[in-house]
Amino acid sequence: MSLGTLITVAPTGAEHAKADVPQLPVTLEELVKTAQSCEQVGAAMIHVHIRGEDAKPSLDLGRLKATVEALRSETSLVVQLSTGGSVRDPESDRLRVLEAMPDSASCTMGTVNFGDDVFMNRWEFIVSLHKGMQERSIVPEYEIFDIGQLASLKRLLDQHGLPAGGHVHVDFVMGVPGGMPGDAATLVAAVNALPDGATFSATGIGRTTLPVMFTALGAGGHLRVGMEDTISYSRGVPVRDNAQLVARAAGLSKIAQRPALTPDEARKLLGVHI
Repeated sequence: MSLGTLITVAPTGAEHAKADVPQLPVTLEELVKTAQSCEQVGAAMIHVHIRGEDAKPSLDLGRLKATVEALRSETSLVVQLSTGGSVRDPESDRLRVLEAMPDSASCTMGTVNFGDDVFMNRWEFIVSLHKGMQERSIVPEYEIFDIGQLASLKRLLDQHGLPAGGHVHVDFVMGVPGGMPGDAATLVAAVNALPDGATFSATGIGRTTLPVMFTALGAGGHLRVGMEDTISYSRGVPVRDNAQLVARAAGLSKIAQRPALTPDEARKLLGVHI
């Protein structure tokens, strides 16, 4: 069990519209301010989706590079880019994300129903992402939406070797309609199926946020929180900002006697080059 907790903030995502959630950070200035405030209250890593001028999801490479540069300049956070984009983004654009050279990037380990949509992740695409990160020394975070995807992860590691940094870290994304439920029993089963030596974070979508958070802390895992995953702080109470969610996670981590890791401690855990 880790003596500290890696807290990742996922501040924006690709699902919520700015018009519906005015406090959602979508501009580079808003994202940097969000990152700074979240670092101050306990975040060590930021999981980044970007938006275009129209506030809609974008994988524009120039914007991605500018975002990585700004976050590195203005914070100490580990910068992780999403290669998921939105469910409609082509594979070529998703692979090109790696050219922005973040510290880390996501690698989703299988196709999953995503509400009324399908989040497509073909095996060949997964392998290309894995190899692309190995070549660029980008540390992957393997996103797991269903327990069977852990078998795909073991196959990937067996066939193509350990990731950049040499350490395997996964994020269980739980509670997505079409994926695994966000409950304690499912998280425990998923943890028991991890590759030897792997660490994990867990994300509870929407109303599964707290059950997943409590279970992950008890199981020695780490946390991802943010407005990508929930826009409600409690029943009927909207989230004020991302820092509010990070502060709650940090407070619970402290109660669990596993206080929030610093960004440098997170780099050591994940194998990110310092």
